[in-house]
Amino acid sequence: MSVYYTLCILAAMAITIAFVNQYIMKIQTTIAITFGALLISILMLILGKTTWPELQLHAIATLETVDFGEFLLQGILGFLLFAGGLGINLPALKSQKWEISVLVLLGVLISTLVVAAGLWLLAYVAAIPLPFIYCLLFGALISPTDPIAVLAIVKKLGAPEQIAIQVEGESLFNDGIGLVIFLTIFSVAFNGTEASFGSVMTLFTHEAIGGIIFGALLGLMSHIMISACDDGSMELLMTLCIPTAGFAFANILGVSGALAMVVAGIMIGNWTRYTGFSEQSSKYLDQFWHLLDEFLNALLFLLIGLAMLLVQFHWQAWILVLYGIPLVLAGRFVSVALPYVGFRRFRSYNKYSIRILTWGGLRGGLSLAMALSIPAGIKLGTDGQVELRDLILMMTYAIVLFSIIVQGMTITPMINKAKAAEKAGFPIE
Repeated sequence: MSVYYTLCILAAMAITIAFVNQYIMKIQTTIAITFGALLISILMLILGKTTWPELQLHAIATLETVDFGEFLLQGILGFLLFAGGLGINLPALKSQKWEISVLVLLGVLISTLVVAAGLWLLAYVAAIPLPFIYCLLFGALISPTDPIAVLAIVKKLGAPEQIAIQVEGESLFNDGIGLVIFLTIFSVAFNGTEASFGSVMTLFTHEAIGGIIFGALLGLMSHIMISACDDGSMELLMTLCIPTAGFAFANILGVSGALAMVVAGIMIGNWTRYTGFSEQSSKYLDQFWHLLDEFLNALLFLLIGLAMLLVQFHWQAWILVLYGIPLVLAGRFVSVALPYVGFRRFRSYNKYSIRILTWGGLRGGLSLAMALSIPAGIKLGTDGQVELRDLILMMTYAIVLFSIIVQGMTITPMINKAKAAEKAGFPIE
């Protein structure tokens, strides 16, 4: 079966689950799709081990026709981040610029280090010793919150504006920063890049700063072209060139396409929307990108649920998987709580801010795609029966599922309490 046919069938499955969810489970759509796909995966595994082994093999072969990492990192990520950037309110973002900047830069680094140190100790106890560079690699891929998961779940719950803009802004930008940190550590671990401060900072600066500059130039060029056009349909089609050709060109240049899409999306959504689009295209801009965003999100979350079929489970690694979830939550809490010690010296915040930012820091397809990009064949442990890629993929998959299903389904009461506290006139702590 071709990749195109596979994606068509998967898209139909995702939409069917979403349709059924309206009448049965009635939970947030992306959670329902992930949960439904997970149940399908478990059913196929059971049938594959009992009465119908061909079904499991056929399902795995079909999924393997879609390279998940390439599909996300080199494909739909640009669309999803650009759509997220379009919905960002720039004046509100400016009011939280220092908080978001610190959470993006310092928060990701703190979480990476906390998770790496904890994993190194846990691996030693579990008799699966991990070199610290691999622990850092896992910390880098699991620390950034996934904007796709966050925007799909948290944004729709109507959190107080101060919290909402922090969650949205941080998730969009730390996604790009986290990807840059991961690629930097990846180059040191597997490509022989010198692990000196100068070389690492050069690589990081090229990716991150280059991506922001490229995104600004791309947004400016798109603004000029859209402003010069009077055809509403053509104006909307021009926006499609940003996450397609623009995203591809950023990756060719070696700069962060993720950060470029966020910056370009913010420029188009907050500048071109009001001064460059015709009345007709301005009316349909949000509808067009909302529909595209919903469709790609449905497909992505279905793939996350079905990815269970591609994960190789090793009993030796279960202790790391079980302790990995609280470890990542602890890293997230520390990375949020420490900056808030400084934030509160200058501003008051909703007393539920840290809890919502911690529990609402969802992980998703981006972490899974980065885990899948780790090369196979690196053996761990005294008997060499566990591969580095399988171990990290197991841990990542468990954390992603817990994040989307458990955290995503239980974040609503926290947000409702935050809204009630603000309405009651006691928004600060």
